[in-house]
Amino acid sequence: MMAFIESIITQREGRAQGEVTVRPIIPLIANIRDMKLTSQRLKAVYVLPVIIVASLTSRAQTPTPTPAAAPPASDIFIVEVKTKLDRKERTDELKFGEPKKITDFAGYNNQPFFMPDGHGVLYTSIRNKQADIYRYDIQSGATTQVTNTAESEYSPTLMPDRKNISVVRVEADGKTQRLWKFPLDGGAPSLILENIKPVGYHLWIDDHTLALFVLGDSGKPNFLEIYDTRTQKSEFLVENPGRVLRKIPSQNKFSFVHKIAQGNWEIKAFDLHTHTIASLIATIPGVEDYAWLPNGKLLMAKDSKLFAVVPLTGGKWEEVADFSKAGIKRITRIAVSGNGSRIAMVAQ
Repeated sequence: MMAFIESIITQREGRAQGEVTVRPIIPLIANIRDMKLTSQRLKAVYVLPVIIVASLTSRAQTPTPTPAAAPPASDIFIVEVKTKLDRKERTDELKFGEPKKITDFAGYNNQPFFMPDGHGVLYTSIRNKQADIYRYDIQSGATTQVTNTAESEYSPTLMPDRKNISVVRVEADGKTQRLWKFPLDGGAPSLILENIKPVGYHLWIDDHTLALFVLGDSGKPNFLEIYDTRTQKSEFLVENPGRVLRKIPSQNKFSFVHKIAQGNWEIKAFDLHTHTIASLIATIPGVEDYAWLPNGKLLMAKDSKLFAVVPLTGGKWEEVADFSKAGIKRITRIAVSGNGSRIAMVAQ
């Protein structure tokens, strides 16, 4: 479902096993917010993803309706990363190991998210026409199903409290797409934002502030906003954002791709203190997925190759790895572990 939605977004912009017990918890529901944005969202009929990270039980017999078109098959690979200081050039030289495939199911495996210790990776997998969340343990090589629900869950993200995972959830009607959370130690999910829909992607900036990619109403563009869960206030930022929202290392800023026009995409930074937006660098043409290394380098991929650059230095995207010999043909999403020692790549 999520992959199908992402394909819709791309076109418009131009997206089990195991049974465990569940503890009920009190839902957390946001109050009604700005009516103009609410009205816009209530009309939208797009469908997106959601995610979680603690074993759950099925809560309904009828699965969420799935789209007619199957999402493209993809796998997730882990790559070890080493950084060596080039004293002559006074730059960090990146060395990448051989990719290791961590997904054993033939189908849609996507949206990797590193846990803080760097040893676990959450991801979305569609199996038997149903999207659920799985966790791969790097040390043991074991894969565990995290969610097993009748709804579809995508985009697993650890919340600032480190006790819950927030997800974009396609609800039972197959249309409503909102932000939910699941407790890590097990239990029932609860709604985070009641009236913001359809949510496409999200980023926790702090314990009460979110960056939200929201799908536009019929014929209207998608847009990016920041939202305060305490005040229920939102601030519009731009139209036509990319799907990847990232915190910038060691800065009070987050980044996003702004699709200004066809052939003109830029990675930009939003300053959380001044509430201003500044351009960092143009993307590789036609590419919207990127990630930050802890040292401030940006990573992007094109086909089987990985590129890096330090923005705002006058540098250009430089090839740092080619994984074609490993059989990788097209890299899309990239995630980086907290200490930068590993990356996860979604590829075909």
